[in-house]
Amino acid sequence: MWHGLAKLRLHTESTVKALEASTTQLGESLQAFESVTCTAFITRHLPSENAACGHCTAALASKWTHPPSRAWKTTLSVCKECKFNLATYKTHALGDVARAIRMYGTTDSYNTEVVCPGLILC
Repeated sequence: MWHGLAKLRLHTESTVKALEASTTQLGESLQAFESVTCTAFITRHLPSENAACGHCTAALASKWTHPPSRAWKTTLSVCKECKFNLATYKTHALGDVARAIRMYGTTDSYNTEVVCPGLILC
């Protein structure tokens, strides 16, 4: 519901208030998800994500000159534990969307592209 309200192309005061209420509900749901659901599961990166993790692979490579392939794969598969993180800018900024809509209008009425003056290359 939050995403649908945030992407509306025409807002009224009642839709912005509904967005604010939806933001509150979304925040409460995310906090409950983090405290209840996330603590019940241990999550780890996929093997493909571990393979892409250069620093992890390099650290493991420095430990063995000739690692056994089975031990290498096992160690990579438990390389990094994943945790859900609410302390990001993206989740922090959710609360500012309704105010931004009131100030600037809907997101289809402006863009954040840098304007380059004259013929100077940016």
